[in-house]
Amino acid sequence: PKMVVKGLKKKQVKGGKKQQLKFTVDCQQPADDNIIEPKDFQTFLTNRIKVEGKTGNLGDKVTISRDKAKITVTAEAPFSKRYLKYLGKKYLKSQQLRDFLRIVAPSKTSYELRYFNIN
Repeated sequence: PKMVVKGLKKKQVKGGKKQQLKFTVDCQQPADDNIIEPKDFQTFLTNRIKVEGKTGNLGDKVTISRDKAKITVTAEAPFSKRYLKYLGKKYLKSQQLRDFLRIVAPSKTSYELRYFNIN
């Protein structure tokens, strides 16, 4: 158990600067086809992301910005990328789009919305 404590301590000592995590969600394809409204998705994330177990508690810990169809979430650790995927799925579900779009990770720090390949 001693090692666990060491690991935890290390994170806090890190020179005061909190670790910033940056994730992007690219909605280019569906946005081009006017299937989803990136602005709408951005609002959804803003309202739904929880900080310390509370929604509407983003403060300066999480910022969500948007450049056309690309949504960028910048957050202080701890923040999981997986959480964004979970919320992305929730959003698609709320728009009844889960049958048409999936959320895929093209890289370590980003997701994109893609169509299912129907062949």
